[in-house]
Amino acid sequence: MKQIEDRIGRIKRDLDQLGPMRPGSISRQYRNPQERKTPFYQISYTHRMKSRTEYLRRENLKAVRVEVANFKRFRKLVDQWADAALTLSRLKTSLGFHSDES
Repeated sequence: MKQIEDRIGRIKRDLDQLGPMRPGSISRQYRNPQERKTPFYQISYTHRMKSRTEYLRRENLKAVRVEVANFKRFRKLVDQWADAALTLSRLKTSLGFHSDES
């Protein structure tokens, strides 16, 4: 149990250290796709059941890439936390611990 609790603590610390984030994926598009000229970037994402696409200025591209990476890391950490919490809960239940002890 201690190892799982320690793992949850590390996940919480990792979550606390994440910077700005946003969901989505970035793609490069072309104004003239046949000739692949005049590229531009856009981000597509779904938030609150609404799909959106926004243009990205080239000077903001690096910062938005970091935000998207942070969001992906956030989702991964939350999944890991849920897995660990479920394992811990099952372990406590099988050992006869009450759920209000932690």
